[in-house]
Amino acid sequence: MELHIKNMVSIRCKLIVKSELEKLGLHYKAINLGNAEITEDIPSEIRNLLDFNLKKFGLSIIEDKKAMLVEKIKNIIIELVHYSENQIKLNFSDYLSERLNYDYTYLANLFSEHQGITIEHYFLSHKIERVKELLIYDELNITEIAYRLHYSSVAHLSNQFKKITGLTPSHYKHLKAKKRIPLEKV
Repeated sequence: MELHIKNMVSIRCKLIVKSELEKLGLHYKAINLGNAEITEDIPSEIRNLLDFNLKKFGLSIIEDKKAMLVEKIKNIIIELVHYSENQIKLNFSDYLSERLNYDYTYLANLFSEHQGITIEHYFLSHKIERVKELLIYDELNITEIAYRLHYSSVAHLSNQFKKITGLTPSHYKHLKAKKRIPLEKV
């Protein structure tokens, strides 16, 4: 049985889900961003208790098929931006369509309807949050960050960063109070 879980965006979220499943004596095959593969059927009262416990951490079980698809889109974006250094071989819309086996127009309309923003804006917001994170770590220069996040140039990264944050990457790097948005709130 597969459980789809909303706002499951990080390794920490996976650990929370694992812990909550274990507390309830549930066995799992795998826990991934956005879902957990459970080896047995879960009685509704246990499922409700799991959902209640997950909500304490900002997570929840998703029942609606369209909401599940939106979460899958979000998790693919998060996986690409935050956990993968590989550049996709296709353009993003084709990549998403291929991964989810749906027409991109359908995915884009569904996502906008549920999230109130476009897939592209969501993707860009995550890229900018990743840039902020890498600037704070101060291990890479802006050229290396642009390369790692597959920007065509430093100028392109800088323009998008300024458009979203109102600051240049260099100015952001020197701020004393660097404001980042938690992944589940992007």
